[in-house]
Amino acid sequence: MSFQRITPEEAKKLLEGDSGHLYIDVRSSHEFKEGHATGARNVPLAEVDAATGQMLPNPDFERVMLEVYPKGEKLILACAAGGRSQAACHMLESHGYEHLFNMHGGFLGARDPYGNLIQEGWQGSGFPTAAGDDECVTYASILQKLKGS
Repeated sequence: MSFQRITPEEAKKLLEGDSGHLYIDVRSSHEFKEGHATGARNVPLAEVDAATGQMLPNPDFERVMLEVYPKGEKLILACAAGGRSQAACHMLESHGYEHLFNMHGGFLGARDPYGNLIQEGWQGSGFPTAAGDDECVTYASILQKLKGS
């Protein structure tokens, strides 16, 4: 495993520095719209199927990531708690990405099997958040740019 596991506090420090890290939120478009880190970019690992209401893998995740974010980018991947972003890190690592960071605790916080909070998330840490399409890069806007190029 070459990607690093970091906390929201560590992610915030990296994002505030001059190192060019990007926050990639891999939650569904709906989850992202409900609330996200200010300045986040959304590329869902899974989306809700309109017909069944079930979460299904996004078949375009890897293609979109490869087309939009060069392998040399420093990417902080986050989801709700850290599981989906860890899976995304594994996928991207298999494609040769070397500067990957999985944010444990994600946006909402990680919990143990009994529901106890074990890692505060971005939101619970009091870090800047937004909702809707404000101060972010939505998945729809990323797809639109890809269609135009």
